Amino acid sequence: MNYYTFRNFLKKSFPSHSVFKIPVDAGFTCPNRDGSAGADIGCIYCENRSFSPNTTTPLLPLRLQIQKGIDFYKTKYNADKFIVYFQAYSNTYAPADKLKAIYDTVLEFPDIAGISIGTRPDCVPEKTLDLIESYTDKYQVWMEYGCQSIHDSTLRKINRGHSFAEFEDAVRRTKNRNMLVCAHVILGLPGETREMMLQTAQTLADLELDGIKIHHLYVAKNTPLEKLYAEGKIALLSLEDYIDIATEFISYLPEKTVVQRIMGELSGEFLIAPKWEKSKQQILALINQRFEEQHLRQGKNFIPKAVGIKN
Repeated sequence: MNYYTFRNFLKKSFPSHSVFKIPVDAGFTCPNRDGSAGADIGCIYCENRSFSPNTTTPLLPLRLQIQKGIDFYKTKYNADKFIVYFQAYSNTYAPADKLKAIYDTVLEFPDIAGISIGTRPDCVPEKTLDLIESYTDKYQVWMEYGCQSIHDSTLRKINRGHSFAEFEDAVRRTKNRNMLVCAHVILGLPGETREMMLQTAQTLADLELDGIKIHHLYVAKNTPLEKLYAEGKIALLSLEDYIDIATEFISYLPEKTVVQRIMGELSGEFLIAPKWEKSKQQILALINQRFEEQHLRQGKNFIPKAVGIKN
């Protein structure tokens, strides 16, 4: 493989088990949607129902969501261990005592081996990190932070409501603890050039992240981005351009960084564009083909710094 996949990471971390990730919606919101981080419209591309399956149906109790996920993966894939992924919105956006009551739900399931918490870098005060670190004695714990871009001009355009400096601060404070850090990045954001996207790769490489999720920008219904797209004010990456940029992006990352995801959603009732008319597996095959054609692999263009962030 030309890059370090999450599947290979799980095999290495849990060699005697078949491990699957269960996405759940714990009923959180986001400071960028309730007005705490600015205008209450959220990021211009955000429609949680387009990528978080548990938000498309009436919210089930958290215990039931976890049990249904366990039953599904046991039946279909013969899984025997699980990572609970708190996915929808900002899953640290609450007081620590409320968070504890939510996170403690995983303690009721003996087959859970890990917890992954998706959130924003401006939603992790020390008290919250103290709480989350307390679960590392029993579980593998991932913190997934939305970065999207290192460029503050872009973050303002997409109404992120935080700066890249806040992301760096959250990463540094988290890596001082016994937790793994994954960053989310979107390629093709409004106004970004290829050079800007690769600058994001190079800068994130210096942070020695444990994982990264790479997505292409897509337009979902009921978002401000939908209006901009309809008015012809934004251009989306073609499949060819995305494959080309994504492969070079990964070449700048250290070999030890787990590429948890390499593309965003491709279909669904909320998707407006792009519609690339290829399956996920076909696109992954094209990405691997491009790696071979360009004689690239993860880490090929990575230049280690003399001083980095230490775990």
